[in-house]
Amino acid sequence: MDGLRRSTIPSSMDLVSGRVAQEFNRRKKRSGGFWQDRYHGTAIQDGKHLKNCMVYIDLNMIRAGVVRHPREWPHCGYGEICSTRRRYSLIHWPSLLSALEIHDRATLKQSYPSWVEEGLIKWGLERDARWTESVAVGSKEFVEKTTKALAARLRGRKVRGSSKQTDPINFVLCESMNAYKRGFGAQSCIIRRK
Repeated sequence: MDGLRRSTIPSSMDLVSGRVAQEFNRRKKRSGGFWQDRYHGTAIQDGKHLKNCMVYIDLNMIRAGVVRHPREWPHCGYGEICSTRRRYSLIHWPSLLSALEIHDRATLKQSYPSWVEEGLIKWGLERDARWTESVAVGSKEFVEKTTKALAARLRGRKVRGSSKQTDPINFVLCESMNAYKRGFGAQSCIIRRK
């Protein structure tokens, strides 16, 4: 991405998770990991794949039952993209427009609400494992290239293709399900009840 180092988001997440864990542990007089393995970076191919990922993320607060539409949640991409220009922006606009293959911000601002409406119809409020458990999402070539680049770290992960021709996400490199089950077994039920 132009103007951004590839390590910016992972470094930011490390900083946030470290500070949040320290504060939480201090207040609760405990130690140990906070999020552990639940956060991981996902390589997303530019264009339609990135567009679909952005929409999926903006639907998170609807899936959580917090809002009825992303425009009601001020802390998501929808608000940043569709609002009037602010002095300080979280989005690096030249990089985002380039990655989405869009020439100007006005086109994105005009198109994005219809993408979200499409996503609501297409995916509804269902969680989609392709976005939450994948290491890479995109075309077969993109996923294979990512697999080769990360080969040493990808033991137990598999490339899967979509069987549907109409599916906008053709291939994913799937995370091992063990990373999502670890630490969330029977104890989770006990924690929820309390």
